[in-house]
Amino acid sequence: MNCRKLTTIFVLLLTPFFLFPAEIRKETRIFAVKEQQELKMDIYFSGSSPISAQPCLLFVFGGGFKEGTRDAALYTDYFRHFASKGFKVVSIDYRLGMKGQKAPGIFNNKPLQQAIAMAVEDVYSATNYLLQHAGELNIDTSRIIISGSSAGAMTVLQADYEKRDHRETAKVLPDDFQYAGVIAFAGSVFSKEGTPSYDTTPAPTLFFHGSKDKLVPYNKTRFFKLGVFGSKSLAERFKEKGYPYTFYTMEDIGHDVSEYPMKEFLPEIEQFIRDFVFDKKQWMLEIYLKDKFRKSDTSTDPGNYYN
Repeated sequence: MNCRKLTTIFVLLLTPFFLFPAEIRKETRIFAVKEQQELKMDIYFSGSSPISAQPCLLFVFGGGFKEGTRDAALYTDYFRHFASKGFKVVSIDYRLGMKGQKAPGIFNNKPLQQAIAMAVEDVYSATNYLLQHAGELNIDTSRIIISGSSAGAMTVLQADYEKRDHRETAKVLPDDFQYAGVIAFAGSVFSKEGTPSYDTTPAPTLFFHGSKDKLVPYNKTRFFKLGVFGSKSLAERFKEKGYPYTFYTMEDIGHDVSEYPMKEFLPEIEQFIRDFVFDKKQWMLEIYLKDKFRKSDTSTDPGNYYN
């Protein structure tokens, strides 16, 4: 048999894999019932059969803790991309504690504090469900990464912080479990002790934030030790302590950064996971990106968003 015939057969054998990529499927489950509300998760996965347990990307949607859905169309590319790369992608419900509430602020922080606490509690419940069903779902429990947008980004940063800081709230999770990574699109941490100081090294964290974000502070909003600490102040803490992280500052951009990186920065997000989570590189990276052609609405703040 000559080389041309062998090449033709080889191409024909491979053609179905290129023309017919693995189908992305979705399964919906109830992971908890709280306050008479069913909390559901959508599990996205490739139709192909993996050989080994898969990493998991657990996602928390945005909406100021007053609105939003786990299956909003703006997240579809993000979910499908990582499902096609061999991840189990899990997008969850959580209770919306800011529904009907006035705009939060330093002197009106209790509703926001309670909303964050409920959301974190629900993320922990979803995490426990995945841990308990890991065999059935074929999930590698050492590679569960949490990711979120806006309020969801606040939630996942808070969830890892409280777990690493040995807070009472985190004791519902197994002692030997830690999140493998955090990906936050315009997030922050609420703290009563000043800039968060972690008892144990936090998960490798990928921060995206717009420098003109007025809804979730890029830097921080504080009164004495109480405050909301955004990506810039958290990245400064990570750098000071030598914790691995990557921080994208989108210069002169507002709260848009809570959404568009999930479409436009998929290769960069995937590279972060490969380098920091899988290969455990101890890098500290900061990228300042100025896009001259991107127009941004920088007017959104708590006052006009909640009222």
